[in-house]
This record gives sequence, C-alpha cells and structure tokens, in this order.
Amino acid sequence: MADSYFPRWRRQPAAAEGSIVATDERLAWPQMFAMGIQHVVAMFGSTVLAPLLMGFDPNLCIFMSGIGTLLFFVLVGGRVPSYLGSSFAFIGLVIAVTGYGGHGPNLNIPVALGGIIACGVVYAIIGLIVSAVGTGWIETLMPPVVTGAIVCVIGLNLAPIAVHGVSGSNFDSWMALVTVLCVSAVAVFARGMMQRLLILIGLLMAYVIYAIVTNGLGMGKPIDFSVVANAAWFGLPHFTSPVFEPQAMALLAPIAVILVAENLGHIKAVSAMTGQNLDRYVGRAFLGDGLATILSGFAGGTGVTTYAENIGVMAVTKIYSTLVFVIAAVIALVLGFSPKFGAVIQTIPGPVLGGVSIVVFGLIAVTGARIWVVNKVDFSDNRNLIVAAVTLVLGAGDFSLKLGGFGLGGIGTATFGAIILYALLRKKSAQGPVA
Repeated sequence: MADSYFPRWRRQPAAAEGSIVATDERLAWPQMFAMGIQHVVAMFGSTVLAPLLMGFDPNLCIFMSGIGTLLFFVLVGGRVPSYLGSSFAFIGLVIAVTGYGGHGPNLNIPVALGGIIACGVVYAIIGLIVSAVGTGWIETLMPPVVTGAIVCVIGLNLAPIAVHGVSGSNFDSWMALVTVLCVSAVAVFARGMMQRLLILIGLLMAYVIYAIVTNGLGMGKPIDFSVVANAAWFGLPHFTSPVFEPQAMALLAPIAVILVAENLGHIKAVSAMTGQNLDRYVGRAFLGDGLATILSGFAGGTGVTTYAENIGVMAVTKIYSTLVFVIAAVIALVLGFSPKFGAVIQTIPGPVLGGVSIVVFGLIAVTGARIWVVNKVDFSDNRNLIVAAVTLVLGAGDFSLKLGGFGLGGIGTATFGAIILYALLRKKSAQGPVA
C-alpha cells in the first residue's frame, strides 16, 4: 500500500523522560499545545528582531511567519519538522536598497519587497530543479568550507550596523553593553529551556533595567507606553504592496543562494537527529521556503527561512512531531491579529535592540565557524584556506561590485565569490598552509 501524502500521526503514550516523539507521531493535545507555545517563544526573538532592524512591521512578520510555516508544512507533506521565520540574510542588503536610518518605520519598504519576491522566485526555481535532479550539484558547489564562510559573513557584514545603532550617545552605548551582559548571563548561568531562550529572556531583563533607569530615575530617553494603551486588542495586520525596481531585485535575488545553504544545513541536522533520511524532501522544502518568501513579500513582510532556534528546541525536547509546528503557526497567526501586541514590540528601546543585535550577529558569525568544526574542514588544504580567507574579508569589508545596472553588496559578493573561487580551485592544491 502506497504511503499517503501526509503522515497518520500515531498517538504515542505519555512521553517518558528522554523518549523520542517521531515526525509521524504525536502526544496528547494539551502537551502538543504546550510544545507549540514553546516553539513560538523560541522563534519570537529573531522573528521580531529582524524586521525591527529593517524597519518592517514586526506584527505582520509574525503573522506571515505563521502563514509561511503552514505553506511549508503542506509542500513537504508534513514530513519535515520546521518553523519559518524572518531571515537575517536580508538585513544588510534591505538597508542598502532602502537607505533605512535604523529608527521607526522604513518608508521605502515597497522597493525592498520587490527584491524579496525576486529572491523567492529564484529560490523556488532552485527547489524545482533539486526536485528533478537531486541535491548532488548543490553539495558540490557549496561544501562545508563554502557554506560556513557564507554564514560567517552574514554576521560579520551586519556588525557595523549593530555598533552604529548604539553609538548615538554615551548612555545608549552603556545600555547596549548592559544588554549584552544580560544575554550573556542567561547564556552561561541559566539551565534548560531558559538557556535556549537566551535572546528573549536577556532582552526582557535589559528592557526592565532600561525602564527603571529612564522612566524611574530620569536618565536617558524614557519608554513611551502610551502607544500600548492606545492600541486595539484586535485588528488586521498592515499590509504593504511591493514595488519592482530592477536594481533592488538584482541586489536581493542572490540571497536565495544563502537561503539554500542555510536550509540544506537545517534539513541535514534534522535528519541526523531523527535518524530519518529527508533528502527526498529537500527540493520540496526549498520550494516551500521560496513560495513562503514570495507570499511574505507580496504582503509586506520579510523574507523567511527555516529556523535553527526551533531545531534547537527539538534537540532538547526530542519531540519532532510536525503537527507541533502547525499549532505554533496558528498561534503566530492569532498574535498577528493583535495591534496591542505589536505596540508592545515597538516600545523596545533602541539601545536594548542594538545590544541584542551585537550578540545575535556575533552568534551568526560563530555558527559559520561551527560548520567548519562539525564538518572537520581541513585548513591545511590551501584551497579551503584561501576560499575562507577571501570570503570573510569580502563580506566583512562590504566589498561591492557593479556591472552596468547590476550590483552586488558585500554579502552577495562574498557568497558568489566563495562558490566561484572554490570551483576554480577545485584541482587539488599543494598541501601545507599558507605562510
């Protein structure tokens, strides 16, 4: 008998400590709902932080993350456990094409949306090709030395944005450092799920300290809570229509390559955790992610990607049921219909947001290095050494290239530079590191 498109999700008896819940299993509904909430909390910090850094409406982006996750779930037939949230890969280039100053709404969002849609189209096309011919060509073009360098570059390229955002005054700089200390303390001294939610909990701690110092002691710019009081409990998200400018589209479309590398790494990680080979779903996963990015762009949201934060939750809980992500997506949709919830997000002070950004962008950079370590990349091979070295400097230095009306920023140049340089140096290089 042929397998059905969706799993049948067998009910597992009450989960014992450390027992595994497979992708096609489920627990009792109250436990499933609790897990759904946990996944919403896990994705929340990053899915809110990314749009704030680009001047997007975080409420709408939360809503579109739910829509995108449900679309992804349907495309992969409920076989791949994953949550789709706002992608950090877009931040640098969106700021570049919109000229966003870092505070308040971004008035040029429509231009960025056209580029996000173009990226989604390229991503979806790659998904269709992978579905037809497999993933071998991607793994050949983007081995761990390349993917690690690309991920690392995203964090390094964004570093100046984070530092500039907290350099407006001496008070802002000190509050950013307090935020960094709060997040760091949670990361090191907390345990269990509190440690997994280090960004969210650290942000809340810094938010409270900022409110005490400003609203209580009269130092710095106080938080304006009137916007929360005046916001309605329920209302429709604020949708924005895209504008299609060729230059912005050409600049943002190559981000699809970064998303491919990211998504492939996540699926391999889930395969290793579940003991299931998910390679046959990679093309559909790319297609689902690409279509979700297109849909988000048409609505006014950021590009989306599969979230490592939620993979981390699965690793801790050993609950891989894909139904959990349906529940998490529905909860995100409900939050998206609350303007008051969005108003609370908007009260996050700039220095606190900047301090969190310093940590997050640093973690992204280190994640790239972790890819090298986990995959035991051999840096005694000069080819690997040169590819990584050149890629990091191109991205961190924001090296840009223009050819006619087509332009690439630092992340794009570094991404394609890593892929092309590795291919050109494919012939075995001489052993021994460069002096």
